[in-house]
Amino acid sequence: MLVFLWTLPTTLIGLAAALLWIALGAKARIRHGVVEVHGGWLAKRMLHNGGFAAMALGHVIIGCSSGVLDQLRTHEHVHVKQAERWGVLFIPAYLLAGLWQLLCGRHAYYDNPFEREAFAAEAQPVKACEAHQQRQ
Repeated sequence: MLVFLWTLPTTLIGLAAALLWIALGAKARIRHGVVEVHGGWLAKRMLHNGGFAAMALGHVIIGCSSGVLDQLRTHEHVHVKQAERWGVLFIPAYLLAGLWQLLCGRHAYYDNPFEREAFAAEAQPVKACEAHQQRQ
């Protein structure tokens, strides 16, 4: 229960964004304790043109389609867990981490430690399958 309160400021931003997306034709569902919103007019405009397919804001994940959310669920749920750890500091910490990467001459997104953790989690099932196949 306390984790929801700690994450609430970021989740409220996510819920406000989700309501806007829903008003513009998106659909919502709850998966694994997280509100997922996908599709609609904004998905076509912002996500495709912005270069990303999904984003997590607290306990809300917004994506361009249901299929994309299915594909990126592991990655985005890492961000949900990060928001639970960092609470109200998550968004500033994420943005400052990206800025720091830029200032150090690296990529703001791919070298961001928050993203690196999420990408590493995505790769875990693949590594587990490869290890299992090598043992056989």
